Amino acid sequence: MQHEIEDIEYAEYLFDRFYGIGSSENGGVTRLGYTEVEDEMHRVFRELGEEKGYGSYEDQVGNTYLYRKDCDMDEDYCLIASHLDSVIEGGRYDGVAGIIAGFLVMDWAVKSGLRIPVRIGAMRCEESSNFGRSTIGSGLITGEVYKHDIGEAVNKKGETLSEVFRRKGYSLHPDRIQGVREYIELHIEQGKVLEEYGDRVGIVQTIAGPRRFNIHIHGNAEHSGATPMGMRADALCAAAEIILEIEEIGKSESIYQSVATVGTVSNRPNALNVIPGEVELGVDMRGIDSSSLDRMETRLKQACKRICEKRKLKYFREKISDIPPIGMSADLQQKLLEAAKELKIPHRPMISGAGHDAMSFAHICDTAMVFIPCAKGISHNKKEFTTIESICDGAKVIYQYLKEEAR
Repeated sequence: MQHEIEDIEYAEYLFDRFYGIGSSENGGVTRLGYTEVEDEMHRVFRELGEEKGYGSYEDQVGNTYLYRKDCDMDEDYCLIASHLDSVIEGGRYDGVAGIIAGFLVMDWAVKSGLRIPVRIGAMRCEESSNFGRSTIGSGLITGEVYKHDIGEAVNKKGETLSEVFRRKGYSLHPDRIQGVREYIELHIEQGKVLEEYGDRVGIVQTIAGPRRFNIHIHGNAEHSGATPMGMRADALCAAAEIILEIEEIGKSESIYQSVATVGTVSNRPNALNVIPGEVELGVDMRGIDSSSLDRMETRLKQACKRICEKRKLKYFREKISDIPPIGMSADLQQKLLEAAKELKIPHRPMISGAGHDAMSFAHICDTAMVFIPCAKGISHNKKEFTTIESICDGAKVIYQYLKEEAR
């Protein structure tokens, strides 16, 4: 379908207003959760709403919402939301595309005279880049069990989340969000499926559940020149074996659409002439099949034990996250697929390998996700890209669904 020029121009304007915030020299953006940069993103979000005459408010954890002043605030509503933070040196579309979609849907509703109960939400700290915990803003307001007792999570500056919340006047135990009839989130796919198949929209069936671990390996830091090879307790060499084993675990479970990644390595003392004495690995396992996740976790335990015993090293494994795969509303999926069909937009049902704020809402209301393609599947990277037309495609599907529901 063709989009109106004024819609393209409005979406471009919204994108440009966020564009420069958090820019880095290499061309990406760093907009970490609960920092001044994320605060600025939310300030612009409110300002863009004010330009359209929308009302705004902030909840007890800093999430921001826009609403139509001519709609009943006591009426149950559809929340179209995403996030405004990013990973370190990330791209400009992750999260922001969903916010733009919300503005488009609201604008179309106003211009058409449809009194659809819709609000736009900007969730805080969706990415785990700052505190090592994801979907903090959405998880706290929905009472998500996985967000209990996260006040001691530490950010890049060494501050705990409790300290940051105390400074900003937020609460780690907020009231649960009320009145949300359904939650819909548009997001770039962060994969290649839509692009490979030539589809313009994906309707998410299931969001993969992440299990994350820190693996601490303790050897002995000694002089690299004076210690014979046969007398070493090299923690980094053990870590290298474990990393390769985790890759094999992921490959063997890939038939169940599971993945396994070592994303961080901390090596101490990290000096050229010292044998590594301590290494910490950050392990991220994800999948939509709980049995597959169980097998991967068991094999991870066995690999750490076998490798470290062979090398006479000590280790311990710390599980920092365990969220099961989360299904989206079957009814909403079907209605969004029908909306895409009605608009003649090529589409497909699909899974999400990445986590999203939608995971937090799935246990309190009907929840859905609409994916749009991103170039070569690249995300969390300065090369991340989608087109304004793709954002409009996804937004039109959401709007078409809401129009049908309003009849």
